[in-house]
Amino acid sequence: MRSLKRAIGRILSVVAVVVRRTCRVRIDADPRASLRAAGKAYVFAILHSHQLAALLANDEPRLAAMISRSRDGELLRPSLTRFGVESVLGSTRSAARDKGGPRALDTLSLRATRGVPILLAVDGPRGPRGRVHRGAADLAKRTGLPVVPVVIVPSRRWLLRSTWDRFQIPQPFSTIRVFFGEPVYARADETARSLCDRVHTALMELERGHDPSEWQQIHDRT
Repeated sequence: MRSLKRAIGRILSVVAVVVRRTCRVRIDADPRASLRAAGKAYVFAILHSHQLAALLANDEPRLAAMISRSRDGELLRPSLTRFGVESVLGSTRSAARDKGGPRALDTLSLRATRGVPILLAVDGPRGPRGRVHRGAADLAKRTGLPVVPVVIVPSRRWLLRSTWDRFQIPQPFSTIRVFFGEPVYARADETARSLCDRVHTALMELERGHDPSEWQQIHDRT
């Protein structure tokens, strides 16, 4: 079964490269120039449903991403490799049993201190959709780096409506719009939960402003 997943993942990675060559990327309110000028790396906070679109839109020469030890992570990993993204296995969703989260955060912290941006699907691997788990907050508090909320909206896409996150797949020849929020910094003595809530608010405001139909779908569920 694992070998089958790997084979499917490799096929999907080839498809992703082909689709990327047909797409255009448009970026809005990008704060990275000032962060780079200040010598700072950053932690991208995206929604789990936007992982593939984020990968297709990525323009970072170096990037490290935490992916879960789940079926989704297994399928996505070959695409990350093909696009030059370092994948670090782990999940910080559950504190009840170790899913590799602490070791993954150690690795990501080291990469970040060396100037490598970090990509986290903050509501993965199993949701609830939009709820920010503590990985991004722990990483930001540990390193002092800002969390940059990002919402990615393809002009044409397939939506997997039966999945918990309504996973989106950009269609060929679409325009992938990348919308950045203001960087979120951990405050002195702030709890991880408080920081997670602020990142959640920023992501939801971005989605409501730039992808209102999807935001409404999720809002109607709650």
